[in-house]
Order: sequence, then structure tokens, then C-alpha cells
Amino acid sequence: MPQRSGILLLVSGPSGSGKTTLCRRLADEGEASYSTSCTTRPARPGEVHGHDYFFLSTEDFQQKVCAGEFLEHATVHGNFYGTLRQEVIDQLTQGHDVVMDIDVQGAAQVRGCANPHIRLALVDIFVMPPSEYELRTRLTARNTDAEEVIALRMKNAMEEMAHWPSYQYRLLSATREEDYTRFKALLMAERLRVSRLHQP
Repeated sequence: MPQRSGILLLVSGPSGSGKTTLCRRLADEGEASYSTSCTTRPARPGEVHGHDYFFLSTEDFQQKVCAGEFLEHATVHGNFYGTLRQEVIDQLTQGHDVVMDIDVQGAAQVRGCANPHIRLALVDIFVMPPSEYELRTRLTARNTDAEEVIALRMKNAMEEMAHWPSYQYRLLSATREEDYTRFKALLMAERLRVSRLHQP
């Protein structure tokens, strides 16, 4: 039987859209490996180094940029974020699906990657909040950010949402269960593509 190549599922959307919850659940259920990003932002309460993010100093992050170790990297809300390229490629070539919670800047860089494993594997989806009001409600409900931080996230969210036409798929958020059902169905369908099979 031919072996299926892994899928690289890029998931973007503004803060509060629910994209991280979707990615985490998919990984927790064993459907895909979660790509753990590097970041220079401080860890939030309960976040664990190596699980939620690799929390790096700015100096360490910039050294990895210079060494060409990132598949993508970007500045978001004043902090650096990036994904280690070789870790992703290793998963894909073994037939494992990888899910990435990624901003629109990073997604654009991954689309521009010339590596054949990345190009074959790439599927991207934008998670769109149902309304601006609902997005603000979700951000406020977190009770983790000051009002000026929420205002900045709302401003950035509106700018991010203008990029959804660049994606292959768009998921208009409803309830968590409805979102996850549609999210998982997309992955299941992509696994059936003949182009993902390695011919013997």
C-alpha cells in the first residue's frame, strides 16, 4: 500500500477566534502533532515551556534567525514568534500530520517556502469570528489582559481578518463543537487526496 505524506495544516485567525482551541484539541485527540512555536513573549499563568511554546530570549531567537533555522518567523504584538523548519519536515516525511497555530505573516512565509515537502503538505484555513462584537466579548472574557491590550488586539484582529481571502479555506466560527466538527472534517477530506500518496 502507498504511504500517505503528512499534511501541514496552517490555522490562522485573530486572538479570540478559537483557533488555538481547535489546534490543541486536534493534537490532544492524536489526530495531528501540534507544532510548538518559539516566542520571546513572557509565559502566561499555566503555560509550560516546550508544550505551549519554547520561551526564548530575544538574543537566542535572533541567533536562530541568523542560522536559518525557522520555517517562518514574525513580530506579533511586539514579540517574536517562529517555527523550527526541520522539526516540521521530519514529521511530514514520516507521514505525520502537523497542525500550526500561526499568524497571517507567518502563513505567508510558509506559502512562499520552496521545500517540496512543505509545498505538497500545505493546507491553510482562516478561522473567522462571527462578528466584531463577539470577538470583543471573547477577548474580554479571558480576564487576562488590560483594556489597552484588548484595544490593541482588536485593532490587530481587524487588520488580520482582511487577509482571509489568501487562504484555501475559511471557517466562520459558531460554537466550539460545530467549529471542531467542521475543522476535523477538513483534515479527514485532505487525507483522501490521491496527490498525498507515495506511489510504490
